[in-house]
Amino acid sequence: MMSAFERCIAEKRLVKVEPSPEMIKKEMDSASYDYGRAADSLEEGDAKWASVQAYYSIFHAAKALVLSKGYREKGHYCLQVALKELCPAEKALVNDLEMCMDLRHGADYASTYDAESAKIAVRKAGESLERVEELLR
Repeated sequence: MMSAFERCIAEKRLVKVEPSPEMIKKEMDSASYDYGRAADSLEEGDAKWASVQAYYSIFHAAKALVLSKGYREKGHYCLQVALKELCPAEKALVNDLEMCMDLRHGADYASTYDAESAKIAVRKAGESLERVEELLR
């Protein structure tokens, strides 16, 4: 039976690439930008957008980390799968990505969001950004 990682590769939703410092930097810049916007949205009382932006901050940071390991993802699910496979010690990062994905999904598709969840998401985005920056050094 094929693992989720192998399935993502077979379906070409996870592709082996040569790590590119420029692409990694671009993803980290996006992660930093989204984190800043999430913090601003939270401060402005916009819990929905804070939740969405916090998720995308973690998404781009995780994408940078996966790129540094020589893979490019083509979808949110396969990014989670790749992160789990390629960075097994980073359970907190994987958990934060999954939690914020759930919050973003609720905010985007079910209009379910609240200030407390948004606050947690923004905090987790900041922690994830710092952790990925450490790992990439």
